[in-house]
Order: sequence, then C-alpha cells, then structure tokens
Amino acid sequence: MSKIPSLHPVLQGWLLNGPLAAYVPAYLERLERGRYASSTSRRCLNAVAHFAHWMSLCRLPMARIDESRVDQFLQEHLPHCGCRGPVMRHPREAHAALMPLLAILRQHGVIADLPTPSGPITEELSRYDAYMLNTRGLANGTRSVRLRIVERLLVHKFAGHPLDLHTLQPQDIRRFVAEQLELRNTISNAVTINAALRGYLRWRSTCGDSVQALLGVIASPANWTHASLPRALHSREVGRVLNSFTQALRSPKRGYAVVRLALDLGLRCIEINRLQLDDIDWQHGTLTLKRTKSRRQDVLPLPVPTGKALEAYLQHERPLCASPKPLPWSTPMSTSISAC
Repeated sequence: MSKIPSLHPVLQGWLLNGPLAAYVPAYLERLERGRYASSTSRRCLNAVAHFAHWMSLCRLPMARIDESRVDQFLQEHLPHCGCRGPVMRHPREAHAALMPLLAILRQHGVIADLPTPSGPITEELSRYDAYMLNTRGLANGTRSVRLRIVERLLVHKFAGHPLDLHTLQPQDIRRFVAEQLELRNTISNAVTINAALRGYLRWRSTCGDSVQALLGVIASPANWTHASLPRALHSREVGRVLNSFTQALRSPKRGYAVVRLALDLGLRCIEINRLQLDDIDWQHGTLTLKRTKSRRQDVLPLPVPTGKALEAYLQHERPLCASPKPLPWSTPMSTSISAC
C-alpha cells in the first residue's frame, strides 16, 4: 500500500478498518499520480475517512454508493455533523475529494456506471461540439467542460424521452442550475454553468428555436471579489506605469514594449507571449495575430509608439538568439515573443 500521509488516529481507523479500506491503495495511487501536496492529500483522505465512517453509521452497502449518496452526506450529514476527531466539514472540499472515489469504485466494478446519453442526446451533443469547434473555434478544454454541463441538462430533462427543446421551460433551467450549485456553490462554478447554458441556447436560437425566455432566467452571478478594483486606469495612472520602466530595472525596454502592446492594441497576455518577428510588417505598419482565441488571423495597425518601443527592445536589449524569427522576451533560443 502507498504511504498514507499523517492522519489523526481516529481518521486512520475509519479509513483502514472501514468499508472503503480495500480501495484506499487505489485512492492513494491516484493522489500520487496527481502530484498533490501532502496537505491536500491529507484533506482528501480526511474526507474519504469521514465518508466511510458515515457509511458505517448508516449501514450503507457499497453497491448503493453513488452521487446521490455523496449529496446526502454533504447536505444532510455535514451541516449537523457530531463526529469526533478533526473531520472534514467543508462541503466543497469534501465533494472534490469524493468524486475520484466514485470513479475508482466504478473502475473496480463495485458500483454501477453513470447512465450515458444515447440516441438523440448523443447526436445533439455531437452537432453542438462541431459548432463550437468549427464556428466558434473553442479550445478542446472549453468544449469538454461545456459539453459535460449541457449533457447533464439534457439527461436531466430528456432521459428516456424524445429530445424536444420546445418542452424545456424556464423552471427547468432554474432547477438545473440550483441543483448544480448545491453540489459546488462557488462563483467560478456558477460562471462556468451559466456560460455553458448560454452558449448552448444561443446555438439553438441559430437553429430556429425560440429560447429568449430560457436565456432570461440565466442571471450573471454577483462577484464582489474584485469589486474594489478599477475598471480602467486613468490617463495619469497610465503615465505612471509607462514612466516606471527606468534603467534601475533589469529589462526596462522589454517591460515597456509589453505594456505598450497591451495598452495600445489591447492584446491579452497569451497573445503577446506568442508574437514572433514574422508577425510584424514594419513596411506597412501592421501586426498579425495568427493564434487568436477564436483561431482566426487578425491584422492590426501598429501604432508608432508601439513600433518604436518594439524597435528599441530589439536593437538594444534583445538577447542573442540562434534564429532571427523569434521575438524573445526572457530566455535565449526561444520561439515566442515572451520567452526570452
């Protein structure tokens, strides 16, 4: 068995002598493969041990473990937990720790697999995925997350029934979002769910469906985390930023050029990072973005101050590189604008 991070003796007893003891080695191997920090591994094992103890208290058979039982543990037991020992009582962290456990139990054939979409739902997801890839140009990770959320919605509403979007009502959307947030009630999860549902429904509107009533119930969650931050810099603040690149810094021309690209052209960090020398047409005063978020090629005018900042960096501060093409930002022998 893989080494167990130090746990309270009570928790170790629940873990190694409880109903989940046979699957602890597989869970530990999963943690090791994920290279989790020791503190994170301890919290995960704490949650699994707590869940195993709850199973024993409820005399819950292994075969009946599924997402609904995890929800019952999170929503009914944790808020009123009186278990002794330093047990995990945070629903969000416990949920994150228990989902891999369910995956392991399914891999070992201990519990039933989740119902998978088939027929019309599978075809619908395939068409939507093709739209996100070919029309929207969304990345694989974004498409995967959105497909999982849309899949849950469709299975939730249409499992065992014909796929008819006209029968999808605003209360169905409200109920689905509420149930998803009960599992993980965070701002980031709410934003992800809302973006996925909006994207899907807007696609359905291009297919001729009337979805305005459904879109109307998907409200943007309030996020006060960064409420105190200004939406934009004032001109005097911009001046202070630009004037801060003095010779006291290690690479002032590099920093100045990066900031000018962001200020003058509105480029995102990753777009600046991917720029190469071939992307700049000095003769015509343009800059080409070949690897944009939407997978399009955009040609932007290169303002004189931005061009002069890049020129100063290239002539006086750019490290020596083997290839003349890269526009490096940090280390030699790089192929991107921000790597040297």
